[in-house]
Amino acid sequence: MFRVILHIDMDAFYASVEQRDQPSLRGRPVIVGAPPTQRGVVCAASYEARRYGVKSAMPSATAARLCPNGIFVRPRSEVYAAESRQIMQILREHAGPLVQEVSIDEAYVDVSERCQGQSHDESIDLAVPLAAQLKKAIHTSRNLTATVGVAPNKLLAKIASDYRKPDGLTVIHESTKAAFLRPLPLRSLHGVGPATEQRLNSLGMHTIGDLQDYKGNLRNVLGSWADELRQFAFGEDSRPLDLSDEVKSIGAENTFLRDTDDRPTLRACLRAQATEVAERLNKHKLAAHTVQVKVRYGDFTTLTRQLSLDQPVSKPAEIYRIACWLLARNRLVNRPLRLLGLSVSGLAEITAEQLWLPLR
Repeated sequence: MFRVILHIDMDAFYASVEQRDQPSLRGRPVIVGAPPTQRGVVCAASYEARRYGVKSAMPSATAARLCPNGIFVRPRSEVYAAESRQIMQILREHAGPLVQEVSIDEAYVDVSERCQGQSHDESIDLAVPLAAQLKKAIHTSRNLTATVGVAPNKLLAKIASDYRKPDGLTVIHESTKAAFLRPLPLRSLHGVGPATEQRLNSLGMHTIGDLQDYKGNLRNVLGSWADELRQFAFGEDSRPLDLSDEVKSIGAENTFLRDTDDRPTLRACLRAQATEVAERLNKHKLAAHTVQVKVRYGDFTTLTRQLSLDQPVSKPAEIYRIACWLLARNRLVNRPLRLLGLSVSGLAEITAEQLWLPLR
């Protein structure tokens, strides 16, 4: 069967929801996040704000300097989550059940079974009207725009959706995939971050075409991952969709209005986070083998430390005690904190209630 994968990416999702719900914001530079007068970061920015260089995860104060006319809007997480559920339902209704939700605003859809032609390229062409239909359905039902990539695999579908935004639809055919990739920057490839890009740049590679043409031994630079990266450079990707709906991690974090190393404040924050995490574990009937703490200092240096356990934990007191131990053991509160976070992973289903007996 010829593989045909769609990648759907909502356009400036949080900001677009705010512009839709508040017509006065349409066409204006909207920045979703904490106001610049408080400690916090940008969660999302409209395309109007992005033209000024505003990006997600940027400190709000920096965003305000770059975009003096920016309109800051507090994030409404519950609204965005509800909107996401509506959009994912539209995808399933129009394209079928094989949907991998990558994040709140993007998903892969495998439409191979319903789009089979005489060749791989023809199969991909059969999916283009379906991609257009999805875009129209989202716009009609939710009054939001999405960009869609149509391609033979996940790697190329994602690259296609990034190629022309917003409200775009880009197709990459099997027969022309290597040629399509040649002029694109190395960072377009899945897994290539700043460090890998810098290593490849040092070897004279700046585009995917340079990587395709490279005759040296990439393993000397990138180790065992070099083989997969070379396959990516030619548009080869056999990764299947992950259709599991398992919760892989649960966490909570707080950014303080002012940097603080006040122990009672930090303990109260950590206790509340442990309670929230435990409640969510209980909701899904899960327990966690790994507990992790995260701290961020005033200079934005971020550290994480974790502890893995043979027996999973799920009670708030257990999670809180381990988190406190991690902070103390690693001396993480050696200066005021900007952010404190707590998360759990290595989740396992609880099959029976654990009974605790007092020691005698």
